[in-house]
Amino acid sequence: MTTLTDGTSTLTRDALAVLQPGFTGTTAPDWLLRRLGEGLASVGLFGRNIASPDQLASLTAQLRTERDDVLVAIDEEGGDVTRLEVRTGSSFPGNHALGAVDDVALTREVAAELGRRLAVCGVNLNWAPSADINSDPGNPVIGVRSFGADASLVARHTAAYVSGLQSAGVAACAKHFPGHGDTAVDSHHALPRIDAELPVLQTRELAPFRAAIEAGTRAVMTAHILVPALDPDRPATLSPRILTGLLREELGYDGLIVTDGMEMRAISGTYGIERGSVLAIAAGADAICVGGGLADDETVLRLRDALVAAVRSGELAEERLADAAARVRALAAWTASSEKPGPGRGAASASGSPSGPSALSAGHSGSTHRADVGLIAARRALTVTRAEHFTRVTEAPYVAAFTPVANFAVGDETPWGVAAELRRLLPGTETGSFAGERAGAEALAAAGGRRIVAVVRDAHRHAWMAAALETVLAARPDTIVVEMGVPQSPPRGALHIATHGAARVCGRAAAEVIAGL
Repeated sequence: MTTLTDGTSTLTRDALAVLQPGFTGTTAPDWLLRRLGEGLASVGLFGRNIASPDQLASLTAQLRTERDDVLVAIDEEGGDVTRLEVRTGSSFPGNHALGAVDDVALTREVAAELGRRLAVCGVNLNWAPSADINSDPGNPVIGVRSFGADASLVARHTAAYVSGLQSAGVAACAKHFPGHGDTAVDSHHALPRIDAELPVLQTRELAPFRAAIEAGTRAVMTAHILVPALDPDRPATLSPRILTGLLREELGYDGLIVTDGMEMRAISGTYGIERGSVLAIAAGADAICVGGGLADDETVLRLRDALVAAVRSGELAEERLADAAARVRALAAWTASSEKPGPGRGAASASGSPSGPSALSAGHSGSTHRADVGLIAARRALTVTRAEHFTRVTEAPYVAAFTPVANFAVGDETPWGVAAELRRLLPGTETGSFAGERAGAEALAAAGGRRIVAVVRDAHRHAWMAAALETVLAARPDTIVVEMGVPQSPPRGALHIATHGAARVCGRAAAEVIAGL
């Protein structure tokens, strides 16, 4: 049963209800259970909290012994950004691969299977999908997390993903509103600025969010970006014009609005997390995501007290905080209910028909789900270009992985590449990781006389990587090139494979082609 500590004021409970904090460890700490008893309604999980599906199920059950309707959120996009499989690589290829296939039924099925796995583990809110359009190929933080660069393609696949995920009873969260694709700056490190004019924003960036709303997305995540055409003064997360005026009033969205992580430098480095949280709720956000970096009780208390103080000083309307808390509880009630509403206008909407008591028997997911649908999608996403002089690989090759610095959203703990899968198919395969000005020469020296498989990731974004690839190809034209990022450069090598993502299944699909399967 849900419990609330006696003596906790309504104001304090509301302030706790709008927070989505993280924590460290694979079991819930005492302080987190105590805050759930006092009114905290959501918890965010990260890779550090997950050791196995069974452990995750035990953790979420532990949380629900304190509050039975707790929202358990996770950043599980599949592809490059995975928390369920953070140490092995994802079983799903990610958005860019799905966009490359461009089969909305497949996207829906992939999202439904991902949702099914989350639901089995007790997770009921997924901070996905990315509805961003990858309109700037130099984008350092979106890239293969986007379905693509075409607005209509991204819109239809965003809608399909939302539908598939929510058919499993897991709330979707379209992000990053109003669109993070047209920037060359990572908001984890600084405040990006998008200077597109309003007509462009209306037809490009906003199209996938309209589609997500029509598909009934239960949540939308804000972007820490400055968009002068919409608000010249405040980033979207803190902007009443964008969150209330545009998202609520113009687009008609009435579900949960959650912020991106408040520790990100775009907010913490300019406003600070306490002031930023107050401004975000005042602007129209309903939930504050925090805990990717700051994951302790002190952070929760700081933000709770900042919100309470802002109400008491008159800076934040008590009604606005109460409304935000009510939306959090409404989404929690939806996830806890045995009867889920069909597609509507957001989490607080009751429009549409109930889908029945079992999330796994609803919609496209069905009871005949394919556990291998991620691998099927990864295989279909491959773009393979063979040169006239290509000869198939018959002996164990040398895999030279040209490794860029991973962006914060992806992290550096998730393995990527093709070496592990090639070693399974061609025993004796060896590998090495290379970076920097001498990467090409070092890879050639390490490979010796072996056939080289050069693995790159967004080679168009890294001058040293492009140079290394040039060095290898000049010396060894029979080299096989596997591009696991956004394929912007022309195909090179005796065999060129564009996987459209670096998930484990993308590596397996590429390895099958290299081994001639």
